[in-house]
Amino acid sequence: MSLAPRREYKDFKALTPELESMVRALGAAASQFGIDKQLLELVKIRASQINGCAFCVQFHIIAAQGIGVPAEKLDQLVVWREAPVFSAQERAALAWTEALTLVSQGVSDDVYAEASAAFSEKELMYLSSAIAGINVWNRFGAAFRWTPPSRPKPAT
Repeated sequence: MSLAPRREYKDFKALTPELESMVRALGAAASQFGIDKQLLELVKIRASQINGCAFCVQFHIIAAQGIGVPAEKLDQLVVWREAPVFSAQERAALAWTEALTLVSQGVSDDVYAEASAAFSEKELMYLSSAIAGINVWNRFGAAFRWTPPSRPKPAT
């Protein structure tokens, strides 16, 4: 199987700018509402790991580093259940992310209760919109095999 890109993100943006804007808006709503940006980046990375979207994993790791997400959290995100570096709210958000990303497996009452305890009703709706948004991005990035972005060069 070839891993060559089928299309690139720039093609998506050029071919369907209105669609790109809509998908971007869905994911941006949570941040605009006030959900913690570091938490949102963790959620986006975790969903992208599950969905196998190399572009989105790399894009959101770069974004997370840019806003100061600790390296320990990025390093241990794939094993967040076993890692003590995550807060109770982050754990609830990550469990909610996995449940919504793997929705065909069902969303358990326990995961819903944990998320509902960690977030207000409105916050949980906005968090869900961010999860829905990254899952949409993942569908495009993985299907078209977008090339992951390059890391910025360190300042000298």
